[in-house]
Amino acid sequence: MAKLNAKDFIAALNEMSLLEIKELVDAMKEEYGIDPTAVAVAAAPAAGAGSDEPSTVTVNLTSAGGQKIPVIKLIRDITGLGLKEAKDIADNGGAVKENISKEEAEDIKKQLEELGATVELA
Repeated sequence: MAKLNAKDFIAALNEMSLLEIKELVDAMKEEYGIDPTAVAVAAAPAAGAGSDEPSTVTVNLTSAGGQKIPVIKLIRDITGLGLKEAKDIADNGGAVKENISKEEAEDIKKQLEELGATVELA
C-alpha cells in the first residue's frame, strides 16, 4: 500500500462523510490506543495562549438612544428574545449577546450604533 502524505490524507478526509470520519477515529483508537480528538482539543488552547485579547466578548447595550423601537426589533432579531425581554434590555441596558467572537460582536455593535444606540464590548 502506498504511503499517504498529509496533503493526500486531508483531501481524502474532505471527501468523507461525518459518519465515515467518526468510524476512522474509532478505528485509530482501537488500532493505536490513542484518541486523536484529545490531542486536537489539548492543542487548541495553546494556539491562542500568547494573545492578550480575549477570544470571546460580550455586547453590552448602555443606551438605546432616540430610536428605541428599531433597537428593540434588532435585539429581538439578534437574540431571539421575546418583546418584553428585548424591551427590558433597551430600557435598562445590559448584555445583548455574550461569549461571541470579536467579529460577530463588532458587527452587532455596528448595527446597534447605526440606530443611535450606545454599545460597549467587554
